[in-house]
Amino acid sequence: MFPNSSNLVRPPFPPKRQRQSIFFNKLPVNTLPALASHQQIIDAQFNIQNTAGLSSGSLPATPDVTPQPKIYGNGSPVHTSDASTSFRRRKRVSEQSVTRDVKRQRIHSHHSETTAVNQAVPLAEERRYSFPRSIHSPLLDAHYVPDLLGCVPPLRDTLFPDPIETTPPVAKDKLSQQVLELFQACQQQTCDLNRKELCRTELQREIQRIFPQSRLFLVGSSLNGFGTRSSDGDLCLVVKEEPVNQKTEARYILSLVHKLFSTKLSSYIERPQLIRAKVPIVKFRDKKSCVEFDLNVNNVVGIRNTFLLRTYAYIENRVRPLVLVVKKWARFHDINDASRGTLSSYSLVLMVLHYLQTLPEPILPSLQKNYPESFDPTMQLHLVHQSPCTIPPYLSKNGSSLGDLLIGFFKYYATEFDWSHQMISVREAKAIPRPDGIEWRNKYICVEEPFDRTNTARAVHEKQKFDVIKAEFLKTWQVLRDRKDLNCILPLRTTMQKR
Repeated sequence: MFPNSSNLVRPPFPPKRQRQSIFFNKLPVNTLPALASHQQIIDAQFNIQNTAGLSSGSLPATPDVTPQPKIYGNGSPVHTSDASTSFRRRKRVSEQSVTRDVKRQRIHSHHSETTAVNQAVPLAEERRYSFPRSIHSPLLDAHYVPDLLGCVPPLRDTLFPDPIETTPPVAKDKLSQQVLELFQACQQQTCDLNRKELCRTELQREIQRIFPQSRLFLVGSSLNGFGTRSSDGDLCLVVKEEPVNQKTEARYILSLVHKLFSTKLSSYIERPQLIRAKVPIVKFRDKKSCVEFDLNVNNVVGIRNTFLLRTYAYIENRVRPLVLVVKKWARFHDINDASRGTLSSYSLVLMVLHYLQTLPEPILPSLQKNYPESFDPTMQLHLVHQSPCTIPPYLSKNGSSLGDLLIGFFKYYATEFDWSHQMISVREAKAIPRPDGIEWRNKYICVEEPFDRTNTARAVHEKQKFDVIKAEFLKTWQVLRDRKDLNCILPLRTTMQKR
């Protein structure tokens, strides 16, 4: 199982009786446990072959593996010999190869949506064609070997307990009810995450043909708890644990990925574009799920902050509805696009978290201060997803309604926060003086990234755009204060239809 699997849709704090986890270390090919997934089988093969493949400059052939039965939610074993080879051959596996009971389980079992992804066995009707190992990569030549031998270690996979349903906040007034209804209509569903995870699983398998020790992580709003049904997918390709030069190495690696998408995977990847930004990305669309993706190389801070934000999302049940409404509001008012000089969704999330931390009676703590060992910025990547699982809910004495908190959010940034001298810091759970470094000078909005401490709002570099953002906060606060109706700042019916 990969840490990005769909059962992470649950909060990060399992009940005490379920907290003991099972870890799989590197799996020997001939002794796979009964719960070993298709992804684990693939990973085991690659881990054993990597050293020989890198030393010789070519990829060895993958040995045949006979997987053991999987145990699904109802305890019945499911044989997966067809599934384990479906991506190494051209012929699509027929629907008849899957038993009728398994099909019924997908539809009716309460585990059905998470099972397919947790076990990394794609549904038969959603399998796609693969291709032989025909792509040659200069990164595997002898002079690149020293750079790649320190690659990502094998994951210690964790078997998480079943998802836990969180109790939604009580809505006693009209505005709070509107916020809650919008959240329930637009929040990302398990099936949405499953589609993204299926694409990630397949792409990782194909990319590993070029970079055998690489791992593909689903990051950002898809996994951090703040995604909507229309959220794009963000992917981080980790080639090695060490930093990668974004101007040279990352661009070269992405050029190979772009070529792969444009040729061998063109049957289900469309519109791939290589964007040569400060952090270069490949943008593409998955035809099957109709999801737009951005893929970067070794921007590992995105993996760390995904699980930090995920923990904030679930330790207090008012956090996710507030963040979703603020993101929808910013999108509607055209101030949620970093490529056009306004605020990124990530900055908006940090702004909401910061506000909830700075109330006279805080609703959120600083997780990095309270649990430094769980959010250590030097922690190895294959351990990052495990630590938040033990953090309990935060019990705040602040009983403010969703509506009051939303009005207070806009008031805080419209009238209280000092944009000229202060920086938003979720890490410190307070507004702190702006640093004097070059990255912070002449910037209109300063939002500290919790791990690498860069400015996530550096895209707001024009005074005109900054003035527009401030004006929207002020106008929205005044309207909501007087009307207490979400429709006055955001058309609810249209927004719910777009999701």
